[in-house]
Amino acid sequence: MAEISEASSTSTTDPDFDPETMRKSKPGLKRLSLTLTVLFSYLLGLPFLLKSIEIYRSPLPFREIDDLSTAIESSPIIFPCHFRAVFVNFDPNSYTADQLSVSVQAYMAKLATKNSPACGTCASNFTVYVTIDSNSNCISNGNNVDWKCGALNEFKVAEKRDDGLLDEYLESVFYNNNNNNNNSNGKVYTVVVVKTEEEEVSAVVGKYRHAWIMGRVFEEQAVEKIAEIFVKVFVNGGKEEGLIHGELMPVGADGKIVLSFNLLNADPHDWIYDWDFREIDENLLAPIIAALKPLADVSVESQVLYHTPKASFSIWDDKLDSYIFSTKDLPFFVNSNEWHLDTSVAAGGRSKILQFVVYVPSAKECPLRLQLPNGEISTTNGFISPMWGGIVVWNPSACLMDSKLKHPLRRKISPEDSRKVFEIFMGQLRQLFGLKSDGLFVGASGTSVLLASERGFSEWELDVLSRQHSCFNLLQCGTTLGSISRLVQSLPRMIIMDDIGKQVKYSLEAAKLTLSNASLGIYDASAESSRQARLLAEDAFYHPSMMSVSYYSFEHCFAVYSPFFLPVTLHVLLAVLREWKRYKQESKKYNAWQAKVK
Repeated sequence: MAEISEASSTSTTDPDFDPETMRKSKPGLKRLSLTLTVLFSYLLGLPFLLKSIEIYRSPLPFREIDDLSTAIESSPIIFPCHFRAVFVNFDPNSYTADQLSVSVQAYMAKLATKNSPACGTCASNFTVYVTIDSNSNCISNGNNVDWKCGALNEFKVAEKRDDGLLDEYLESVFYNNNNNNNNSNGKVYTVVVVKTEEEEVSAVVGKYRHAWIMGRVFEEQAVEKIAEIFVKVFVNGGKEEGLIHGELMPVGADGKIVLSFNLLNADPHDWIYDWDFREIDENLLAPIIAALKPLADVSVESQVLYHTPKASFSIWDDKLDSYIFSTKDLPFFVNSNEWHLDTSVAAGGRSKILQFVVYVPSAKECPLRLQLPNGEISTTNGFISPMWGGIVVWNPSACLMDSKLKHPLRRKISPEDSRKVFEIFMGQLRQLFGLKSDGLFVGASGTSVLLASERGFSEWELDVLSRQHSCFNLLQCGTTLGSISRLVQSLPRMIIMDDIGKQVKYSLEAAKLTLSNASLGIYDASAESSRQARLLAEDAFYHPSMMSVSYYSFEHCFAVYSPFFLPVTLHVLLAVLREWKRYKQESKKYNAWQAKVK
């Protein structure tokens, strides 16, 4: 009763005070502060939530990738080439060195314009130096042309007609002049024309970077022949055009080649043959692997298999006294069910495996020979399968006599037979790389002999392969990097690890280095850097985490977290709004009382 009477007395003593619209005390901020504190705690936790669901993406140089892809696709890679022609025993008064140089360049341009500029060739980016050696003096059209006057007189060409000796002698001359090795202008290709009294004109291309023409030849004929050797042989590698086909490149995406050599005994009940592969590897294969080092990392494996019959049939030919299989049977020769040729687990992945098979037929089909479409018997008794490898059928001597043995002995293929077989394999390997295996080039101006190298590939052939592989690898690198760029930009939730970013960066640097080496005419370095660029791009594209796409979309995030946070968040927001509204109302009442008092 006391509180009621007190309130009554207050109201009676202050008749202007309305408790519904006024209040005498200032409203407090405690309740509003508490609700705002809870709200701010939620807001402060929001960045941590977003950080926890953030997708990590290493920054990629998209603009540089697009610029590289555009540059590679828009214009083919053209290498600079330097050529030199030496006319020996020619009259310097008939044609000057400048006139001969212009004539050679005109013929070369005519041959080059038959096809559009092919990637990996020289096109019109070449120089031609001419030297006329009349024994008494030498006349040249360039300052950098080093040719020792009368150099061939010391060799006595008329007496020594050995092509191998002349090839080595010319190499020593050019090497001593420092024009063929470590030249700042790149590799120099030379054709020496020696005018003699012989009616027959012969042309030989050496195993280094020079060729020679000998015989009764005039300037007009020599110019045409020189231009053809320069363009068709030294630039295009003896092919009609310099175009390359990527699907025929026998190099894996990781820049590796595995040469798998297999000795197949069709029926070990008849005879069993083995081979000394270690000696073959050290003496025959090691130089070839070293020669191909700029193009690919080559590894060698071998195995001997038994009970490996072929899948095709052969027929007996009385005239040839042999079993015959024709070229029509070649697609069915390989017996995939019985020939287990995969020799290494490490040879899988993106490495390229080239199979080379020595097939020893059984006594029931020995001797087994390959008949060509023209009816003749193949001299090599072997064939190739593009992108797969090659096969050589090796017939043991005295087939019928050995087959009568009840307990066949283990025998080894003789070193002579092994060398012959592997010489055939090297010819097949050259064919797989797109080069000639017959040692002849037939052109419009005649036939040229191509000397064979002990390494399997001559230096000018390695230059051709280096240019072509540089071009192909760079094209593949640009395509792969472009695919990565488009893929990453199309999937914003795709995870990009730092390893991928580094590989893309280093691939771009290697590609730029390839273009720089190509512009300088450094073929082997260009091939190595292009192989590295392609390898890094392929590694980035096939990275295990490359397709780790996070499907954590906004809708998914909302569906996962809304049951936990939405009810509480809604109540907190409503509490803040309610307290803010109450505070505004109470402040309005207080202001009304203050105005009344004044």
